[in-house]
Amino acid sequence: MLGGLLALASAVFLLWGLRAPLGFILSLRAEKLAALAIVGAATGAATVLFQTVAANRLLTPGIVGFDALFVFLQTVLVMTLGGVGYAALPGMAKFLSETALMTLAALALFGVLFRKGAGDVIRMILTGVILGVLLRGLAGFAQRLLEPSEFAVVQQASIASFNAVDDSQLGLAAAALAAALGIAWRMAPALDVAALGREKARTLGLAHDRVVLGALAVVAVLVSVSTALVGPVTFLGLLAASLAHAALRDHRHRVLIPGAALIGAAILVAGQAVFERVLGLQSALGIVVEFAGGLLFLALIFWRPAT
Repeated sequence: MLGGLLALASAVFLLWGLRAPLGFILSLRAEKLAALAIVGAATGAATVLFQTVAANRLLTPGIVGFDALFVFLQTVLVMTLGGVGYAALPGMAKFLSETALMTLAALALFGVLFRKGAGDVIRMILTGVILGVLLRGLAGFAQRLLEPSEFAVVQQASIASFNAVDDSQLGLAAAALAAALGIAWRMAPALDVAALGREKARTLGLAHDRVVLGALAVVAVLVSVSTALVGPVTFLGLLAASLAHAALRDHRHRVLIPGAALIGAAILVAGQAVFERVLGLQSALGIVVEFAGGLLFLALIFWRPAT
């Protein structure tokens, strides 16, 4: 059913208001559709994995500072190269370097904090929050030193946008998504046991620390790829994961991971179709997703216990 919903949303996105030249317009829409599906699927799946590791359905991977690091990188690039130099950067090289840097930074954070075992996940989360605040502060200070035109470039680059995705990056992003989801699928039975808690999982014979580190590595790849492709979409994962838990009512990760991936992709595809065809691009989809995700976060805090 979720696959059918995504297929329906994709058909509406591709065919609604279609006019000549058909081939050219369809090719543009197909590229944007691929970006929407990749980012939605990666963010939804990553959030399910992260919530399992953290044992809390209120958290998203963005809490450990992925979005702050991305904004900081954009600020440093504009400050160093200027607005013109930033615009002239090769898209593929920028995508690969940002993905690699965010992935390595996340793996370094996880590895350093888990040297004594993966039992203290809260310490990792709090450290990520503090680093995120630090990076946001540094980025904000640097942005005050920029000229207005350069500041506008940073602001534009810091908001998730699906209107200017480089098609040459989609193949690599799709390959990384497929590989990460394949690894997550193979890890699903172990994640079911890890969700019981560290002590219970170890009692049942699971190498809990290894599973947690592996899951966090998959999360790092998924979030880094999606963020480098279009920008940060912090609360999309919370929407997708919460809807997956509510709709599927199943604890098995072989159900939750693809379910959240399909829901995340469907949210972005349907939302972009409405924004382009109904609202005439009067706002940015990423802003609305963040707003809706923030409301859901507050609702989860006040109306249901964290699990």
